[in-house]
Amino acid sequence: MRLCVFLVLLSFTSCASADLSAVRRAGKFAWDAAGGALDMLRAYRDMREANYKGADKYFHARGNYDAAQRGPGGAWAARVISDARENWQSRVSGRHAEDTQADQEANEWGRNGGDPNRYRPAGLPSKY
Repeated sequence: MRLCVFLVLLSFTSCASADLSAVRRAGKFAWDAAGGALDMLRAYRDMREANYKGADKYFHARGNYDAAQRGPGGAWAARVISDARENWQSRVSGRHAEDTQADQEANEWGRNGGDPNRYRPAGLPSKY
């Protein structure tokens, strides 16, 4: 009887610790996603503040890069935000498909760990 109770308690403990691990992973994913969304917002604000011709792709790549560095949650947030923004812009603003594709290439470049400075225009202040 004691062995049976011990085995039941051991299985409950095992299941509880496994569930706790899943909860921790889910919490980290959500935390990273929130941080990634903030990274994207910071890049957008910097782009608006800089108001520098030709810097759009750099800020796309930088926002995605910073978000993805947080982990899978940050990369997920960057992908969702980038796709939503590009879909909205292509439908509402009437931007050309070539510009949308170039933005998405910069987004993917940054998300995959590519150096955002590849898209940095000459003369952009070092603050960015």
